[in-house]
Amino acid sequence: MRGNLQQVSNDYFARDSGVGQSMSKASEQLLDAYSQAVISVVQKVSPTVVNIDVQRQVTGRNRNSLQTQEVQGNGSGFIFTPDGYILTNSHVVNGATKIEVTLSDGRRIGAQLIGDDPDTDLAVIRINAPNLISARLGDSETLQVGQLAIAIGNPYGFQATVTSGVISATGRSFRSRSGRLIDNMIQTDAALNPGNSGGPLVTSHGEVIGINTAVILSAQGLCFAVPINTAKLIIPSLLKDGKVRRGYIGIGGQNVELPRRLVLYHELNKERGILIISTETKSPAQKAGLREGDVIVGFNSQPIASVDELHKFLTHERVGARQYVTILRQNQKLVLEIIPEESPTLT
Repeated sequence: MRGNLQQVSNDYFARDSGVGQSMSKASEQLLDAYSQAVISVVQKVSPTVVNIDVQRQVTGRNRNSLQTQEVQGNGSGFIFTPDGYILTNSHVVNGATKIEVTLSDGRRIGAQLIGDDPDTDLAVIRINAPNLISARLGDSETLQVGQLAIAIGNPYGFQATVTSGVISATGRSFRSRSGRLIDNMIQTDAALNPGNSGGPLVTSHGEVIGINTAVILSAQGLCFAVPINTAKLIIPSLLKDGKVRRGYIGIGGQNVELPRRLVLYHELNKERGILIISTETKSPAQKAGLREGDVIVGFNSQPIASVDELHKFLTHERVGARQYVTILRQNQKLVLEIIPEESPTLT
């Protein structure tokens, strides 16, 4: 009897050990597949990633005088055409007096700023060099939360640093340095650090689906990238005009709640509007008769509840064309004609 129990026990542990070995082997295979996916992407994309060094002139007050000094900065970018066009962040190259690019093979080349759009934090620079490898652009609209995301850049100047994570969320809104919201931002937990800005966020297939742009320093795993589909819309304007033309009406405003009685009385679709707190001299707003204290509630018969919604209406197609803005002035609802102008260039 004891012999039979011993045999059963030996068979059980042998079987358990076999299961454990099988699970361990499966885990190794899964880990190996993940590693191979990342390695493959890095081999494919790293040759397109560049380090960008810039110099800027910064003027500051020193005691009783103003002094100008050269300040250095750096970031990342990636080649997106074989003839040397590089996509990066606006805040990496904006205002630079000198731009130099270091390629993955060590070549160091002077670069020219082609176009800059602070509102989407995107910029295009160009280098003249032979034998360049360009990245393949993907489709950020197809992203799924949880899918693998790989970031390649040069944080703190460390060349071709790779981090990986997942797509944490899509459709986020993030405010650019110009004050406008960038829509449909990609949130990822792939670690980013200063110097990663402008580098590519890549799928497991080696396709660029975002341009790494921001990290919330007080948090962990909260990093953001501008979607590549936004870049695809912006790039033609940057190549053609060096900037993106947008409409401008010249007001300072803030979002406000509307009194319930006014919402009901004027049959408004939204309970918020834009309180005008200032109008610029000779601006389209001033020419149209807009005043401080007016509340904008519509544009071309479409309800508007925030400054960000107004920005979305002020596209380049509106520049120079007659538009109609609906306002509340005291208890009256008025519709005024306004002709937006081209937005002043930000530096």
